[in-house]
Amino acid sequence: MGLKFLTPGMLTTVQDAGRYGYQASGFGTSGAADLFSMRIANILVGNDPDEAALEMTMLGATVAFTSDAVVALTGADMDATLNGTPVPSYAAIAVAKGDVLKCGFAKTGLRAYLAVAGGFYLKPVMNSRSTNLKVGIGGYLGRAAKSDDLLFFNSTAPKVEGIADRKLDRNRYFPKGEVVRVVKGPQYDAFTEEGARTFFGATYTLTLDSDRMGIKLDGPAIESRNGSDIISDGIPLGGIQIPKSGKPIVMIADRQTTGGYAKIATALSVDIPLLAQKKPGETVKFKAVPLWIAHLLYRFRRHQLKRIQRLWNR
Repeated sequence: MGLKFLTPGMLTTVQDAGRYGYQASGFGTSGAADLFSMRIANILVGNDPDEAALEMTMLGATVAFTSDAVVALTGADMDATLNGTPVPSYAAIAVAKGDVLKCGFAKTGLRAYLAVAGGFYLKPVMNSRSTNLKVGIGGYLGRAAKSDDLLFFNSTAPKVEGIADRKLDRNRYFPKGEVVRVVKGPQYDAFTEEGARTFFGATYTLTLDSDRMGIKLDGPAIESRNGSDIISDGIPLGGIQIPKSGKPIVMIADRQTTGGYAKIATALSVDIPLLAQKKPGETVKFKAVPLWIAHLLYRFRRHQLKRIQRLWNR
């Protein structure tokens, strides 16, 4: 059948690779904040990498399985236990009907992902099962999980070969570091040379106001030439807005479709997972790279995921 939430954690939602093709109508993409970790979780249980999974933030959920399943946890280390016994992350795990998986507070990272073999039985909304909390669509009833919620699986008898061998080195694949690589943004020239030096030279700290929409940073203000207000235009994943305060905001999964603040840079998609795993109080620095390097790193990430898939699909 599926799983039952005994406790929902701080913020647990269903997310997949995102809802694309509807931004012109005002619908944001949503999707996993750390798409890399979600995709690895799905690969470990034999799913398509973009299959929907559970995203848990800061404090994980406790769930009871109502049928046998194969699951995998990736992303933040939430000290997970199965029936009281510690279980590894970045590994496929066979669970039985009645088993209880408990995830605690994140020791490292911020967001963990739970994938189940076969995926969750949920109706797509605009071609995605991602939860959009702002408008209440997708996922499970368009909202975060609550105690006693039931989620059903697509498969009640998953066939996953070589479960014992489906494991990866967490230290190799968990997003970590301090440096976020960027390319110059569409309004880069709206900022002074001193403002650009500040942006690339300063260390910024994540604030408590950070969420799935944007990561708000505290640190030296970035100087603009004539203010940072612009006529609203589109906001890409990783767009770094500079509001009147001069403090950067990195726009991520639940970003709005348009905005009226100048964007000094755009964070590379391969470094969004690093940002998504940062807790408030942790720090980041920005480093400019040429566009061709951004393209190269994007292709490498795609190759990396395909290589992981080939480990068990030969």
